[in-house]
Amino acid sequence: MIYIASPFFNDEEIECVAKAEKILRGRGFEVYSPREHEVRDKEVGTPEWSAAIFKEDKDAIDWCDCVVMLYHGGYSDSGTAWECGYAYATGKPVIVVQLGSNSNLMVHEGSRSNLTSVEELENYDFEKKPKYAYSGEMF
Repeated sequence: MIYIASPFFNDEEIECVAKAEKILRGRGFEVYSPREHEVRDKEVGTPEWSAAIFKEDKDAIDWCDCVVMLYHGGYSDSGTAWECGYAYATGKPVIVVQLGSNSNLMVHEGSRSNLTSVEELENYDFEKKPKYAYSGEMF
């Protein structure tokens, strides 16, 4: 299973994660995308809601084979950054799709591979998970 770590707070982010979901499923992969697993039986913003989302997403990372991070640049979403840090700490390969114009060294140094567009997911070898270094500027 592939876990997609991505913010989905505006139209651009939603479009990118929907495209990644479609590409990966089109290749036959089982995909877990937090965007599709909203907790609806608890009131949004409550401690119960937060705990349920945290547990569900953490459990999915524990179960997945790798994480694909859609990274919109240095601002990043703190939840997305946490998901990838946790994946790295538990030995899960992280494939970063760099979508922004700036970047943070911690994201790229903690990744297995770096891609430069969502479309590159169409041909990435998820079985061998080749390592591609990030070649852009990092801070």
